[in-house]
Amino acid sequence: MISLSRFVVPLALLVGFSSLDGSEPDLYYEKDIRPILKAHCFQCHGEAGKREGGLDLRLRRFLVSGGDSGPAIIPGKAEESHLVDRIRSGEMPPEESSLSEKEIATLVRWVAAGAPTVRPEPETLEEKPYFTVEDYGWWSFQPVVRPAVPAHRNPAVQTAIDAFLLARLEQLDPGFGFSTLADRPTLIRRATINLLGIPPTPAEVASFQADKSPLAWQRVIDRLLCSPHYGERWGRHWLDIAGYADSEGYNNSDTQRKYAYRYRDYVIRSFNADKPFDSFITEQLAGDELVQPPYTNLDQGKIEKLVATGFLRMGADGTSGGNDNADVARNQVIADAIKILSTSLLGLSVGCAQCHDHRYDPIPQKDYYRLRALLEPVYDWKKWRTPQDRRISLYTDADRAKAAEVESEASVVAEEKSVKQKDYIAQALEKELEKFDISLRDTLRLAFQTPADKRTDEQKKLLDANPSVKITPGVLYQYNQKAADDLKTYDKKLSEIRARKPTEEFLRVATEIPGSTPVTYVFHRGDHRQPKDAVAPGGLTIAAPLGKRFASSESVEEIQTSGRRLGYARWLTSGKHPLVARVLVNRFWMHHFGRAIASTPGEFGNLGEAPSHPELLDWLARDFMIHGWKLKRLHKLIMTSTVYRQSSLRTETLNAIDPFNVHYWKMPVRRLDAEAIRDSILRVSGVLNMQMFGAPIPVREDSVGQI
Repeated sequence: MISLSRFVVPLALLVGFSSLDGSEPDLYYEKDIRPILKAHCFQCHGEAGKREGGLDLRLRRFLVSGGDSGPAIIPGKAEESHLVDRIRSGEMPPEESSLSEKEIATLVRWVAAGAPTVRPEPETLEEKPYFTVEDYGWWSFQPVVRPAVPAHRNPAVQTAIDAFLLARLEQLDPGFGFSTLADRPTLIRRATINLLGIPPTPAEVASFQADKSPLAWQRVIDRLLCSPHYGERWGRHWLDIAGYADSEGYNNSDTQRKYAYRYRDYVIRSFNADKPFDSFITEQLAGDELVQPPYTNLDQGKIEKLVATGFLRMGADGTSGGNDNADVARNQVIADAIKILSTSLLGLSVGCAQCHDHRYDPIPQKDYYRLRALLEPVYDWKKWRTPQDRRISLYTDADRAKAAEVESEASVVAEEKSVKQKDYIAQALEKELEKFDISLRDTLRLAFQTPADKRTDEQKKLLDANPSVKITPGVLYQYNQKAADDLKTYDKKLSEIRARKPTEEFLRVATEIPGSTPVTYVFHRGDHRQPKDAVAPGGLTIAAPLGKRFASSESVEEIQTSGRRLGYARWLTSGKHPLVARVLVNRFWMHHFGRAIASTPGEFGNLGEAPSHPELLDWLARDFMIHGWKLKRLHKLIMTSTVYRQSSLRTETLNAIDPFNVHYWKMPVRRLDAEAIRDSILRVSGVLNMQMFGAPIPVREDSVGQI
């Protein structure tokens, strides 16, 4: 990548090209035009060495010099510019990537103003992704700082959250403030549904109303956070992000994931235990790298770490059989794993970079495949393991010894049954042979007693012509019902004995094959059949200080795996990554208030919305990390704030100024999600099943065939 040092200078000191009339331009190539051309045109005119018509659009001066058809633009003369004419006519770019009317108008205004740039452009461009200062300046790629909490004497300010929000609210008018506090029945209902997904009982409401202590509200929060159902409610939010499902979902066969529920239970228990989120993330990305193989005789701690890697197994997996194109299915599994990882932890849709440099964010295609290289030791598409092959047995040596002991006991009974069965069949045969001519009996007896694979053609024909002597255990009851019933008693006894064997259970996990680390290649246009350059594992360039992109060292401690995912997990949770903590606290806030501070929680890139309160978001993110990545502490911080406890009633004045409540002058009104509605109805009806954990209840049809 080109170093920015050659042109990172104070903007006030350099203006590459100003407007023709000498006035301060309001449009610049770098911040206004380049994003449009990058999204719609660079794939054919600049990226990956492609220059259709000899035209490169990556720099302003390239537009002026033009291509095979001459200059693309004439600064100050939009109507005479070839590029403007081609775009207006719809000839360029292709229809599926056409510019909007607003984008065309912006381009025309910029050319008419003289096509100004913010700063002098680099002298040369290498055949590597080129990013501008504006690309690197996007808010979510900046280091997470802890801004100073605004000073306030207002008694409504109970937490730093209140201070940040009230400071912004007072910018509208110094006399503005939060709404009055909600009454106690409203508060306890809000908190209980928020944390547990079910309404409080009448007794809980009455108890809170009767508690006059200043700590009454904190006690309510503490009680709810201690409820085992807290983990069910908030674990569900994470499971949604991870794409949790109990079936593979790739095609119509929709194969069941028999042991996926263990990952669900791991998430619930982690939330209930208030497991630090840095550990929670590390275990999910690399729990297997924290456990030394071979994965046998596992204790509960090791099982927990292995189960956590189910996070990487949540994408649809159609590789268990029956696919016309197995290679496509395998590579799609990897793509889905990258998608889940990037949207859940990075808040970015990096999938666009699978085929080419990202259209909107500074993510080169090579960065996508660096992320893929982190996962390929698990998902080696050329040495593929099906879901069945990836399971880990929970059988211990003690279990195997017990099973062998039980089977030894069963074999004695089985031998007794075998002896009796042969005797009963022999008796039945002799009785049946009495129905035949005496001259044929010996021949039939010999044919029957000869093993099937050694019978002559004459013997086979003889038996086929006389099927009544082809006596098997399955038809013995037709000859001797008492004998058949006697044999069934042995079957029952064998079942009872073998039922004492320890049941063999399995884990659905993501693991590597020790000593097998594949080389990852960039796929041309995302096509696995066209591998190009090899890439080393690493993180996104834009998510690290310039020149300090995370790269896997391949030597994380003394472990038998590649160490790639463990190293990456530790980088993500180091406190230096600009995205992870912001993405997490933004989602936590959303589940408390119904909307996030940055309203696109899965998209922190240029296609997403900037945060309404960036200082608050950064303060929360840094505070979350400083205090051990503990979610329950963050819950209490949010829920004890005035902004959370205020009523949701509108005031005419503030409603006129801020109708969408962007400044949180009242508690946002939230719709219950479908799960909370269902559980609330069942709870108040007294029929809600509160049992936790274990295998899922399968989807079933009712009496009329409805699902």
